[in-house]
Amino acid sequence: MKKIFEDTETAFALKSDSELERAYFLFKMIANEPLVRIGSAITNFAFKAHLPVDKLIRATVFDHFCGGVNEFDCLPTVDKMYRKNVCSVLDYSVEGKETEHPLDLALDMVLKVLDFVKEKDAIPFAVFKPTGYGRFALFKKISEGKSLTDTEQAEWGRVVARFDKTCKKAHDLDVSLLIDSEESWMQDAADALIEDMMRKYNQKKAIVFNTLQMYRWDRMDYLKGLKSKAEKDGFKIGIKAVRGAYMEKENERAEEKGYPTPICASKQETDANFDRAVEYMVENLDVISLFAGTHNEDSCYRLMELMEEKQIANDDPRIWFGQLYGMSDHISFNLSDKGYNVAKYLPFGPVRDVMPYLIRRADENTSVAGQTTREVALLKKERKRRKI
Repeated sequence: MKKIFEDTETAFALKSDSELERAYFLFKMIANEPLVRIGSAITNFAFKAHLPVDKLIRATVFDHFCGGVNEFDCLPTVDKMYRKNVCSVLDYSVEGKETEHPLDLALDMVLKVLDFVKEKDAIPFAVFKPTGYGRFALFKKISEGKSLTDTEQAEWGRVVARFDKTCKKAHDLDVSLLIDSEESWMQDAADALIEDMMRKYNQKKAIVFNTLQMYRWDRMDYLKGLKSKAEKDGFKIGIKAVRGAYMEKENERAEEKGYPTPICASKQETDANFDRAVEYMVENLDVISLFAGTHNEDSCYRLMELMEEKQIANDDPRIWFGQLYGMSDHISFNLSDKGYNVAKYLPFGPVRDVMPYLIRRADENTSVAGQTTREVALLKKERKRRKI
């Protein structure tokens, strides 16, 4: 397999010199773990103290990792990336709330994004988080198999209605819908609900996609069980495969509560688990459609090899590669240049509401060995090529 990810000219073709410099500066900062922790603490304090820091954040970290404060704000970025055949997934990245009003606002936003998806080829998917539609504690209680009170039963009915309204609209518009995964102790309830949506709306093709975090050692068995259900009940499966985003929290809770951690014992085991899942899905494309959400170059090359071995066209609609906006442009734009289906997750929302997402992104970058170093090295290489 030809190594394509070193081509920085293709990777950063859309970046002006000033944008390249900003990216280089940001990733150099993110590479410094103590600095990230201090910066996160200062930002949280500034927001709680109502200090006027929005413009500073907007001009730096927000504009690098986000598309804008609303869906219309994102359109110039969406159109710009689509010139290089990189699509966008508009992600309303406001963290889950505990009251009904914000949950209904999240529903309204996703329904609006679905209309965008239908209108623009550049936006092939919509996305939402389960806790954008219902309280975390409610998903947790159902996952633990506990009985709900009458009030909670009515509340859960509203959660199901939000899921169903969204999935039905996606089905009626014939566009795909990615549903994110979250912490393991609430995921069983989300999985069961998403399976119900698949049975209902994935009769002919994958409209509804669940997300599997492959740093969990049990997800491969779950995937195989889901395939058996799909064959028995006659529906298609949509899966977004990722490594995972809550590792420290998962391990800490398992130790605190005294149960075996659901997380693989090492990064190598996680990588192997991810690649096994991707291979299994490629072997079962008649039933499963795959959105491979990964910033790992080796996993991308492995998927490319599998497609070549099985003579699957680069642009087969059942296989997509996905990365986050502001990261891994060397993967996204070089894949799209070779004709693969690629989509960038493009977060948006009010600056203050999106900050928890941005802080998590920074924390994740510092904790993934080699990720930030690789970004810095490639940006440095492109600066040198441009003689900046």
